[in-house]
Amino acid sequence: MSASVAVYRSIFTEDRFKQAYGSEEDSTNGGVRLRDKLAGRCRCSRRACLHLLRQRVPIFNWLPGYRFKKCFLGDTIAGLTVGILHIPQGMAFALLTSVAPIFGLYTSFFPVIIYMIFGTGRHVSTGTFAVVSLMTGSVVEQLVPTPLELNSSSPEGADFELQRIGVASAVALLSGIIMLCMFGLQLGFLSTYLSEPIVKAFTSAAAFHVTSSQLQSMLGLRLSRHTGTFSIFKTLASVMENLPQTNMAELLISLVCLAVLVPVKEINMRYRQRLRTPIPVEILTVIIATSVAYAFSLDSFYAIEIVGHIPAGFPRPQLPSLHTFPDIAGDTVAITFVGYAVSVSLAMIYADKHGYSIHPNQELLAHGISNTVSSFFTCFPSSATLATTNILESAGGYTQAVLACINVTSLRQMFLQFQDLPELWRISKIDFMVWVVTWLSVVVLNVDLGLAIGVVFSMMTVICRTQRAGCSVLGRASNTEIYRPLENHSKCYEVPGMKILTYNGPIYYGNRSFFREEMSRLLGLTPEKIRSREKARKALEKRERETNVNTVERGIANASFSSENEFFKSEASEHEVQVVLIDCSSVIFVDVAGARLFTQMCIECQKVGVHVYLSNCNESVLKILTSSGLMNYMNPQHIFVTVHDAVMYIQQQKEKHPENTTTVWV
Repeated sequence: MSASVAVYRSIFTEDRFKQAYGSEEDSTNGGVRLRDKLAGRCRCSRRACLHLLRQRVPIFNWLPGYRFKKCFLGDTIAGLTVGILHIPQGMAFALLTSVAPIFGLYTSFFPVIIYMIFGTGRHVSTGTFAVVSLMTGSVVEQLVPTPLELNSSSPEGADFELQRIGVASAVALLSGIIMLCMFGLQLGFLSTYLSEPIVKAFTSAAAFHVTSSQLQSMLGLRLSRHTGTFSIFKTLASVMENLPQTNMAELLISLVCLAVLVPVKEINMRYRQRLRTPIPVEILTVIIATSVAYAFSLDSFYAIEIVGHIPAGFPRPQLPSLHTFPDIAGDTVAITFVGYAVSVSLAMIYADKHGYSIHPNQELLAHGISNTVSSFFTCFPSSATLATTNILESAGGYTQAVLACINVTSLRQMFLQFQDLPELWRISKIDFMVWVVTWLSVVVLNVDLGLAIGVVFSMMTVICRTQRAGCSVLGRASNTEIYRPLENHSKCYEVPGMKILTYNGPIYYGNRSFFREEMSRLLGLTPEKIRSREKARKALEKRERETNVNTVERGIANASFSSENEFFKSEASEHEVQVVLIDCSSVIFVDVAGARLFTQMCIECQKVGVHVYLSNCNESVLKILTSSGLMNYMNPQHIFVTVHDAVMYIQQQKEKHPENTTTVWV
């Protein structure tokens, strides 16, 4: 049984609705409220200080309420699991950064401690991340290229490593400073410009760069690292050219490690719900490989490159290479943007899953302080990491070849993102194109340039969609106040003598021409028609004036003539459009160019005897239209709250009904 609702109310124009239900705006009182608000923010009190402390240092907010009995065991297991994974991953990702593995261990420690104090993501694991490490490594290779003949154990080798970590630390310091400046300007919203298709395509394509960069280590080749555009093809060409020089011992180690790592990681993924903690295959592989290499002196007999001595303890604080700031500034901006966007995206995913919220601006502060402070302890840029964050959440909270294999297998999730493409194609063809363009740009060109192209292309799709937003004619569903596009609702009917139009997008300088073309097409407003109708209208007005003069001279009053009758009187026949009603419910904003276009179209419609009405204007749109002078060419009483109010008013005026009440059955 269908329910029906009868609504009896007055017809509301915007002015009448504001008089009945709007709030009285008083500029003086508004100024007082603004002063009070500013004074309240500047007032210092103990309560305000405590609130600011808890807001900016979240550990003081959650630590007092920590549920020890419920959470401690799970947090301990998760922490140990992630900590064990951080050791081989930190060392492996240090190779991507082109620095010694020990600095990867430092980067896996200091940022974690700082983020725990300032971060808002409860399930985020920070440290080394493949994409950020790869981008940082490109900067390091450009400024401190690797000599082909270099003994890492010699004094020259130690000085070379210090130069490299100095550059990497400088990138971390500058990245942290940029994030702190962004926090001061409250620019956390910028992360939204990296849409989900861009992030997934970028990380998937970057995985190919990471894999190609590790081929030489897996094959035992000593090749220089290629940077810049087309670097992946240069690297593959160099590897293919030097393939005959492959160290068969390192290739065998790589194959054995892959044969162990890939299946065990697959087991960890498939049975993560049953396993209390994932199998720590990475650290076990490092331990076994290190033991075998040491026991059989593989570096001496088979010329296998090993990590070498790893110093114990913490590093002494030291200044990064500040003189490199001018050379690394451009690349650091891209690294900062990528690291922050990935970190916030991961934090939001797990925050939504576990029912809490994160604060993007506070994340800027947390990662800014993490990178700034850790840079003085010989750390390279850090961010949230995909693999360890996933393990942290699911857990309830060394030779060069081995580390290269760990790098490659840790990218499994990035490669599997190709599985999302069929679903993305089904949901949105445009987002699919954004994914493909970003992926191809990153793979073919370079990581940072490809990301920039992906962002620009994504923004261009948004601009194009707003430029080509649809303009439709609305029809009314019988005996209702519901109006829908006629092309999708054949049973709705068009109100006689009236065109009800809706435009599904903003009206601004970028799409004003398209909006004008669509409106002119739907209304049939060609220049020739405007001229002919204007000429006919002027002739009709002239005849009416002459008739009125003759009537007055004869002393006979023309009682049938009124302003409202004149408003709807024209030479148009019954089937021609006499009124156009524009539904502005989907017009989210209008700029000056769009407002002037409204005025111009209102004038043109008046020339052909078509009168313009508006409905469903939001406050900002109505304010701009009013300020631009539209009301000089349009009656302010012709702006209505809803489409149905406007339709009822127009029909009443045409039928000469004095009543001002509508009845709607739903």
